Amino acid sequence: MKKLIILLSFLFLMGNNSFSQSGIQFTEGTWKELLAKAEKENKLIFMDAYAEWCGPCKKMSKEVFTQQAVGEYFNKQFINVKMDMEKGEGIGLAGNFGIMAYPTLLFIDKKGDVVHRAVGYHTTDLLLELGASALDPDKNISAIQAKYDQGDRSPGLLKNLAFAKYDAMDGTYGETAAEYLATQQDWGTDENMDFIMRMTDDLDSDMAQHLMKNKPAYEKKYGPFAVSGKVEELVQNKINHAETEADLRGVEKLYADLYPDKAENMAGRLKMGFYAQREDWGEFAGAANAYYAKFPAEDWSELNEAAWLFYQVVENKKDLKTAVQWSKKSIKMDKNFYNTDTLASLYYKLGKKGKALKTANQAIALAKESGDDYSETQALIQKIKAL
Repeated sequence: MKKLIILLSFLFLMGNNSFSQSGIQFTEGTWKELLAKAEKENKLIFMDAYAEWCGPCKKMSKEVFTQQAVGEYFNKQFINVKMDMEKGEGIGLAGNFGIMAYPTLLFIDKKGDVVHRAVGYHTTDLLLELGASALDPDKNISAIQAKYDQGDRSPGLLKNLAFAKYDAMDGTYGETAAEYLATQQDWGTDENMDFIMRMTDDLDSDMAQHLMKNKPAYEKKYGPFAVSGKVEELVQNKINHAETEADLRGVEKLYADLYPDKAENMAGRLKMGFYAQREDWGEFAGAANAYYAKFPAEDWSELNEAAWLFYQVVENKKDLKTAVQWSKKSIKMDKNFYNTDTLASLYYKLGKKGKALKTANQAIALAKESGDDYSETQALIQKIKAL
């Protein structure tokens, strides 16, 4: 009898534990088995398509998939699967589903066709919204696209299709967004302003121009900080796509129009970034020299980073000597192991054996005081001695 009571108590506790489990319960099995389960239960498969190295994937697993509300909804509505797209069956599925970024969140029917998808980290609320959209034929991308292909151009469909493409990182979402706005006589409604704030990412688009021309109205609705952040995002996108000197001049003009008080400083930094991204180190050195001559750095670490980059990529002795001056100024601001090591490295590259050796030993002494790793400086000393 005692054993029976213990057994019943154990089963009761196990039952309580099962009811207390929160978060998404993921199913394991082969892809064939999962499709069969989806057919048997008449459910969509929710797949968290991830990679081991993906930070946002880990963050979602820890902070979102474990939420009780998410678990209650997804466990009821879907067959949930986590799939490493760089291992096993995941490798082939990644190709079949056109996965280009992580995490990709897929909703797949029993035939193995994707009915809805999104890319990137989703908060609890956004994930619940995404799941609801996957089950809604008016919002999931597969059903909307089918209606669109059949000729439906109603405003509601165009708007939902634009959102679905945006979430899926489909590069054509801007075209669909423009189609939707073409059906709207007034772009200044609350609904359309929300749409524009979310969808616009191209500074040359009509959406962005509407935002810029009606900036006070947007600031009243969203606040100056949010609007400023959006404008900076648009400008940064423009910079990221700059490929020629003409593009560079276009962004410089943009700075002059948008930020007249800071335009010269911003343009100077832009040039450094532009040439560094293209690994045109000759032009980079010239841009950096011009910038720091006009706008002296006030932080030791910024000067040290610039000097160290010169050590790594610049060969011209005149430019290296300029980097020495930056390094010395950095040391004057705050003498530490890092900038002293940079100066020793520059002296070594310039062939100044005595100064390089003396400065490298100073860097090691500073590292011993601060507890920094100085093994690379020791290796540098061996190279200096070999000069």
